Amino acid sequence: MLKDIRVEKERLRAQNRQLRERLSPEEKLQQDLRIAARLLSLPQYRSCDTLFVYVSKPPLEVDTSYLIQAGWAQGKFVAAPRCVPGTREMQFYLIERPQNLAPGSFGVREPVPERCPAAQATKRSLCVVPGISFDQAGYRLGYGKGYYDRFLAGFPGKTVGICYEENLLAVLPHGRFDRPVDWIITEKSAYAVPFGLSAQRG
Repeated sequence: MLKDIRVEKERLRAQNRQLRERLSPEEKLQQDLRIAARLLSLPQYRSCDTLFVYVSKPPLEVDTSYLIQAGWAQGKFVAAPRCVPGTREMQFYLIERPQNLAPGSFGVREPVPERCPAAQATKRSLCVVPGISFDQAGYRLGYGKGYYDRFLAGFPGKTVGICYEENLLAVLPHGRFDRPVDWIITEKSAYAVPFGLSAQRG
């Protein structure tokens, strides 16, 4: 069964990557801005004191630079992840400026530990979770390394996944260690998980 799930996840990764690759730079920019605006209007964002957010890697990931800049401008603590060398774990560090980041694992910009204090998550924290695709139960299709599932297992705050509307599926295969998010934001709507409880369109 585990092998079958892995095979199906790889097929879905390829399929959803192709959907993202079809976006022109102009379309992607506009959709990224809409996603950021929807997330910034969430009550869970407005009430959070620390924003845990990934640093996006172009060209396929939803751009998070707008979220990071907004968090700084609004006086929130902003925390970004760093993969712990030799493990499948990641640690978040508080960042205050772009200079706190440097190229790290998988070519992604990560906090420089010598310049940044470790972030402490509380119930008032909000974590922005990346995903190639999400489903209506909040499960995500990630990149297959399991970093976020391990981190979210002990995260006490709220979680929100961001992706493009066409990368939303009814159901994704998932295992017992996969962690669903509380909200999903696309360029078209904000969905409470599971779908049907609430949606903010417009």
